[in-house]
Amino acid sequence: MGQLSLKQITKTFGTFAVVKGVSLDVHEGEFMVFVGPSGCGKSTLLRMIAGLEHTTDGDIVIDGKRVNDLAPVKRGIAMVFQSYALYPHMTVFENIAFPLRVEKASEADIRTKVEEAARILHLETHLEQKPGNLSGGQRQRVAIGRAIVRKPGIFLFDEPLSNLDAALRADMRIELTRLHKQLGATMIYVTHDQVEAMTMADRIVVLNGGYIAQVGAPLELYHKPQNTFVAGFIGNPRMNLLPVTCRAVTDAGVEVDFNGQSLTIAVDVPAATRSTLAGASLSLGIRPEHIAIGDGDAVMAVTPSVVEYLGQQTIGYAPLPNRDETFCFVFSGTQMVEDDIPINVSFATSDCHLFDADGQALPRRVDASELGAPGG
Repeated sequence: MGQLSLKQITKTFGTFAVVKGVSLDVHEGEFMVFVGPSGCGKSTLLRMIAGLEHTTDGDIVIDGKRVNDLAPVKRGIAMVFQSYALYPHMTVFENIAFPLRVEKASEADIRTKVEEAARILHLETHLEQKPGNLSGGQRQRVAIGRAIVRKPGIFLFDEPLSNLDAALRADMRIELTRLHKQLGATMIYVTHDQVEAMTMADRIVVLNGGYIAQVGAPLELYHKPQNTFVAGFIGNPRMNLLPVTCRAVTDAGVEVDFNGQSLTIAVDVPAATRSTLAGASLSLGIRPEHIAIGDGDAVMAVTPSVVEYLGQQTIGYAPLPNRDETFCFVFSGTQMVEDDIPINVSFATSDCHLFDADGQALPRRVDASELGAPGG
């Protein structure tokens, strides 16, 4: 149990469309993450799955049953909110037990389920405390415990870690991943943090402007983004996009002119469109972590205006002539780079991506080993 299908889901508020024809299948036992910038529709989509928002159009199907008209409590889901939503006057035990008391479960059943959830979440010694005496991470675990005792088919998480500091967020990411493996339940998780998405998800749904920009395993999105939006959103720092001109298309790939240098990028182009691509303006994508100092397949001179020394990494930002964008590179932390001192940087053509004038990727040839194991 725990399969979900969204079929052409739309949501409008007046004349403003927030979700625009989203179709998606979530498999039983999958950890799926909805990620995207603020206003992309990810939380609205989650709330429609939960039954907290009505759909304007389309069907929500859980375990083969259309649930559009069912109340949230009858959908077989449990939701964990960003704000914890705990009752401050109740103990941890009573907060976790609350949904069971609403269902009029027996005292013996309540105690058994609460103690089991507390053991899973390492809250056994806190059951008689009140939320005000707990840390942020402990409060979030209480909120998760309240969901666990209902034994839902699907868990929904709406940015549950955004109120925590950086160290606690990292700890809770690990705990949630372990919890998913332990319970084997279907989990759908909403976040704007692509690090959370990359580290936790079996598959990621990248949303942009109410549409799905791409669905795939984390490394698939990293190595084979289907468009410039995904290329810029997945990866930190974001991918550099540089203007190039197509010279020719061959079986080896696309030959482009980059700053007077001829580069052949190993991408696939349908035979029907090869002739129309010659002379076209394209965007070459290269990730900052794939850039080195010195010579390589493609070389460019940059003058970093800002350099960040992070210990493990050195990150530099350099303005591009006649463009608003900033070129970014990531070196090892031992590499010394100074502000306002010109350097030559380079990258390999095997690390490059190409995008057409509409921002759509030309499919990149990637070794299977780069994409990691199936399912993320």
